Amino acid sequence: MSSEGASVYHRLPGDVTPVDLERLLWAVVVLALVADIVTTFIGLELGLSESNPAARGIIEGYGVVGMLVLKAFAITVGLVCRPLLEQKYRSIVPAGLAVPWLAAAILNVYTISAVI
Repeated sequence: MSSEGASVYHRLPGDVTPVDLERLLWAVVVLALVADIVTTFIGLELGLSESNPAARGIIEGYGVVGMLVLKAFAITVGLVCRPLLEQKYRSIVPAGLAVPWLAAAILNVYTISAVI
């Protein structure tokens, strides 16, 4: 038995292509970004503080515009690195952006709920 010339093609369950998955994850990035920014500024208005020192400095110096520039920079880095990956692995880029921003938004909601 020989495997020469054989290739393994990975399909996601439910006929979801890697391109479809990546599109879905970019939508999640947008939602996570908005959720993180909104909950961060609600928390700041309630007297909470930003725990990320880099974000804290940018917010203190430039406010919401600084936060938007910081998020835009992260997305730009992801978009620049994305073509370096094979098509089937490109969804890792939006996942890598969405997961920490979703986690931050969830933590923000939890923290805000503790002070209300």
